[in-house]
Amino acid sequence: MTRLLVIHHSPTRALRALTDAVVAGARDPEITGVEVEVREALDWARGDADHTTLIEADGYLVGTTANFGYMSGALKHVFDSTFLQVGGALAPDGSGDATEGATSGRPYGLYVHGRYDLTGAVRSVQSIIGALNWQQAYDVLEVMGDLEEKATEAAYELGATVAANLAD
Repeated sequence: MTRLLVIHHSPTRALRALTDAVVAGARDPEITGVEVEVREALDWARGDADHTTLIEADGYLVGTTANFGYMSGALKHVFDSTFLQVGGALAPDGSGDATEGATSGRPYGLYVHGRYDLTGAVRSVQSIIGALNWQQAYDVLEVMGDLEEKATEAAYELGATVAANLAD
């Protein structure tokens, strides 16, 4: 069975609601053949997950808060502690160069919530994911401020779309 890994740092009510909607979409009953594994980013810091957790997945949904113009520290730790083991590499000019990495070419989706500017958080995640050579499977979901129903609907669609890309 294909495995979709949801990695999230959801310390706020808004991001927890987005994560719940993403997971519900990924587990839509019409999508078959996809096992959805949900992991808090802090699982890597606690030693409950490691690089093999990423390698064993066939696709990814990544969720983070935007903190001071950057992704959450917990999500950054996931990337810091696994980057080389999962095949991340940089070219001499600093661009991503992971065409042969263990997770290269796998689909992903990204959702970000914050109260102010989300640009830096999105850019920081995309930069690392680019160096892993993961392939964007759906538009980045950027949600700023209070959560509205259309944001949770979009989160559901994000989860369902990425999961459907992996389905039988």
